[in-house]
Order: sequence, then structure tokens, then C-alpha cells
Amino acid sequence: MEHIGIEPGILYFGTPVVLLGTADPEGHPNLAPMSSAFWLGWRCVLGMGTSSQTARNLLATGECTINLPSTAQVGAVDRLALTTGSDPVSPGKARRGYRHVRDKFGVSGLTPAPSETVRPPRVAECPVTMEAVLEDSREIAADLGGWGTVFEVRVQRVRVHPSITMDGHPDRIDPDRWRPLIMSFQKFYGLGDQVHPSRLAGIPEHLYRTEDIERAATTPTATGVG
Repeated sequence: MEHIGIEPGILYFGTPVVLLGTADPEGHPNLAPMSSAFWLGWRCVLGMGTSSQTARNLLATGECTINLPSTAQVGAVDRLALTTGSDPVSPGKARRGYRHVRDKFGVSGLTPAPSETVRPPRVAECPVTMEAVLEDSREIAADLGGWGTVFEVRVQRVRVHPSITMDGHPDRIDPDRWRPLIMSFQKFYGLGDQVHPSRLAGIPEHLYRTEDIERAATTPTATGVG
């Protein structure tokens, strides 16, 4: 089959949904759904609009929580859609129908859980929660006014619901039990069954460990957190 040239408005071909928790300098929490995220070791790269409240909070405090919902939390995630912590709402978001909401946990029906090393709360209902600190950031699309920012964060704590861990391996996630919520071209999907064995699965996971894991183990509890 031959390819054809197209010009889609977005290129969201399918990535896991993230609920990104941040707090402003006064400590008020914000919770934002996003799907521009990927991991390398215990580092996560996050992309978002520079004018968003989440971006401003992350730049100001250098802390966040990365909460991964499963398909069971899709209703709560959808209740956060078209909401923003920014006040006033930016013209671009206003055109798309966004409204300002200060209490994101309240509107979503999700439960804040205390973090150990950062101030923003985690999401109790999410099967996977991570605490992270900002290591680097850079503007993207500078030629178009710099509307986006890419953040590199370092994970300091990982907590999961025991139901998704692998039998006999408490530090491993069982991919047959973990069902992340996926966003593809603005629609929600879940994972299907494994379609083919992977040769990469023969590599022991411990061979991917980096110094970040040992560094995280010695990170003390932040004062006033938890």
C-alpha cells in the first residue's frame, strides 16, 4: 500500500495519559492531565504549553508528581479535561472551551495522597505514582514564539498498587496486569492483549538500572511533606 501525504493538526499517535501534580509557591496543588511524556531510566521528559499553570508551577518550585491512571480512572480524567488552573484563562485555551478550576481534586473526584520527598500530592486512585524533581528545561518552537517547554525530571520515589506487581518480583510491574489509559488523537483507549513475544523481554530488568535509583534511595523526606 502506498503512503499519501496529509497535514494532521496534531500528531498524538498514542501515548499513556499522565496526571501531573504540581503546587504553586504558596503550596496550593494543581492537577493536570497530559500525554506528552516518556521515560528513560528514572528520568521522565514532559512537554507542555509554557503558559500553563502546570509549567509555571514546575518552573517555580522544581517539583511534581507523575500519576499514571488506568482505564478505571477514565471518568475522573475526563472531568479534568477543559479545565485549567490558570486565571485568567489564556485566549488560546478560551477558544478551545477551557474554564478555570482551582480545586482540581474536587472537580475530578480524585483523592490527594501525601508525598514523601516533594510537596505536590500524589493521586491515591492511580495505580502508579511517582515523585520527581526538575533537572532541566528548554523552550521549544522558539521560532513560533516559544509556546512550548520540555522538562526533564528525575524520579525520586515510585509507588504502585500491589495488584499490578509481578508474582515473585516485587520491584517489577506485570504488563499483563497493568492497563494504562492511552490517549490517541484526543480519544481514550486501553491496551489489548500481547500481540507477539518480544526479544527484549529476555534482557533482565536490573541491567537497565542507573545511578538515579541508588540516589533516590538516599533522598531524605522533605521537611513538612507527608
